[in-house]
Amino acid sequence: MRVAALLADALAQAPQHYQRGISLLQGWLPFTIQIVAAVLLVVAIGGRSRRWRRIGVPVALVIGAAVAARAYWYITSEGLADDPAPSAVWVWIGLSGTALAVLVLGFRSARWWRRGVSVLAVAACLLSTSVALNTWVGYFRTVQSAWGQLTAGPLPDETDMASVQALAASGVVPPHGEVVPVDIPDTASGFHHRTELVYLPPAWFTSSPPPKLPVVMMIAGEFNTPEDWLRTGNVAQTADNFAADHGGNTPVLVFVDSGGSFNNDTECVNGSRGNSADHLTGDVVPFVTSTFGTSSDPANWGIVGWSMGGTCAVDLTVTHPDLFSSFVDIAGDLGPIVGTKDQTIQRLFGGNADRWADFDPTTVIDRHGPYTGVSGWFAVSTTPANQQHGGFRPNNNQNQQNADATGLGGRDAGGNPDDQSEAASSLCGLGRTEGIDCAIVASPGKHDWPFAADTFTDSLPWLAGAIGTPDVPRIPLPSDSSSPDTTTDASQAAATDGG
Repeated sequence: MRVAALLADALAQAPQHYQRGISLLQGWLPFTIQIVAAVLLVVAIGGRSRRWRRIGVPVALVIGAAVAARAYWYITSEGLADDPAPSAVWVWIGLSGTALAVLVLGFRSARWWRRGVSVLAVAACLLSTSVALNTWVGYFRTVQSAWGQLTAGPLPDETDMASVQALAASGVVPPHGEVVPVDIPDTASGFHHRTELVYLPPAWFTSSPPPKLPVVMMIAGEFNTPEDWLRTGNVAQTADNFAADHGGNTPVLVFVDSGGSFNNDTECVNGSRGNSADHLTGDVVPFVTSTFGTSSDPANWGIVGWSMGGTCAVDLTVTHPDLFSSFVDIAGDLGPIVGTKDQTIQRLFGGNADRWADFDPTTVIDRHGPYTGVSGWFAVSTTPANQQHGGFRPNNNQNQQNADATGLGGRDAGGNPDDQSEAASSLCGLGRTEGIDCAIVASPGKHDWPFAADTFTDSLPWLAGAIGTPDVPRIPLPSDSSSPDTTTDASQAAATDGG
């Protein structure tokens, strides 16, 4: 018992600083980095010769503009983002191209010190581009979280399977949850995936065998790692806080790998990019149930997804009501989208339109008919976004262009104030006609990780109750607040309803 007590004490001291520290989203550091980059670039260009000023500098500027235009074209044509990028992203991409051109074109004529400054200018401009990109998506909130990701540092509450088993056998209940990496076999899917993670709340350690707790599958966005919800979304701390208020109870959280690599956008379907759906349903669900003794009842399983993951959350639930009963769709699309409808069918399903229909939520709901015991929270933003034209509605056979589409490449469904509003309205409206209890909950925020993290915090009291978490009361879904004029903060709405 002495060893177990020491172990529990050590776990209680696990670092919780991942969301604290020097901000990378605002404040002095991002501004300072970009100012230094601008100064270095000006010094690298210098006055030099008349020929340099008349030919070298204009050519470098043209190259920089071409690099920015190429980047814009690529991101737009591939539909790589739901929210339009701020102008700073394109400016710094262009300046990075300019800095590289200055280094190459002016290398021979420059003095040794200016060559050194030119190298520094390239590095500083690339760093400033990264800062602008990060400000756009909110991937790293602090220097500390970025360093932890880049160095594969420990996650909040992270331990290992041996420690979890020893703690469970000791009968000592830890003061916070434990995050354990797991290597889930791909027997059912053949889907190559990275290491996934499971969060076990303190209540899991209260008995042996452990109680049959409910489970929430956590799915991140298009560019992701299984650690993102933990490192960027700060979900472990959120779950720990919730558990502290509910006798150590929260759902078990499983952080899955829907892509297999950082940039493999599977949209959680079975197709040419891998059998992601089979992995999540046929590999993950039975593994978690058998390994951690959780409930296998679909009434006790939910899904939370953000951006692409939000699309997955709806799609997996309506396609597999025998496995999942509740979902939180945070700014998801109307259906799987990786370009236009024709591009999506080609890229995800090898041109097989029937396979696309099998994973289109609207088609699936229509085919299935009435659902029983399925509920969902659609989270949308009321913050207006700049409009990008060329969008399409995924289940429109004519690939209709949507003049109101928001999001690079028109990935979203189209709507106001952003395209996820119309997607949520369409899916929730259709779902209600088929017995799905749902609400559209709007709150201010950009299409970024802070919005996703805040929504998880707001929706957890409802979701935990909906899937039968012990000592957590069931509360109604908030009233729809999809209109900017009637927006109610989700947490206030939940509190009003008894949460």
